[in-house]
Amino acid sequence: MKHSSIFILLTVIFLSACKEQEYKGSVYHSGALKTMMSGDLSTTVSLDSLKQKPHLYALGAVENLKGEIQIFDGQPLNSIVIDNSIKIDQSFKTNASLLVWSQVEDWEEVMIPSSLKNLEALEKFIREQADLKGIELEKPFPFKIEGKVESLNWHVIDWPQGDKTHTHKKHKEAGLNGLIAEQPVEIIGFYSEAHKTIFTHHSSFVHMHFKTNDASLAGHVDELLIGNEMILKLPEK
Repeated sequence: MKHSSIFILLTVIFLSACKEQEYKGSVYHSGALKTMMSGDLSTTVSLDSLKQKPHLYALGAVENLKGEIQIFDGQPLNSIVIDNSIKIDQSFKTNASLLVWSQVEDWEEVMIPSSLKNLEALEKFIREQADLKGIELEKPFPFKIEGKVESLNWHVIDWPQGDKTHTHKKHKEAGLNGLIAEQPVEIIGFYSEAHKTIFTHHSSFVHMHFKTNDASLAGHVDELLIGNEMILKLPEK
């Protein structure tokens, strides 16, 4: 075999391996929570630059903190506040101050015990299940949660232009917030023990956004009570 043919073959093998790794949950991010908390709300990435990526899952904040970004298997469901109500934008014509994303083609399922009644217990369960499935805990990984929640507190940020004082409490209260109960949802989340103040808050290893099954509401998950027969999904190894 000629050297050029060998080179082409090796290149194809390498690219195939990279694609396989990418589709199994490698996590990427642009921007950082601590940067936004310092007052820099500028664009770090355009969603349009990612729209060709298959099986894309993402969450983040719209530039200038004017909404929440959610992408489920390549479908954007970005939520913004207009006239004191939530509007869902299903296009990629959005810029982000913060974005976390991954590509996952296949997921493995495990039932979540309904006895998990707080986020701390849920975080521990996610970590334990990821470890059992051979996911490297030193690296961030995506996860999904599906099913009928007992309750879910949410917010969609609408930051006042010119406000330079940022706190976690103000981020939750600036815009619209609410609670849904006994409703089926799909949640996209990212777990990391190395990205506090980057894409998870200083008190948590997870960052989660949700959508209702009819896609009429989507946003940031603040609190979550697991319902019966909810399912955790982790990237297939």
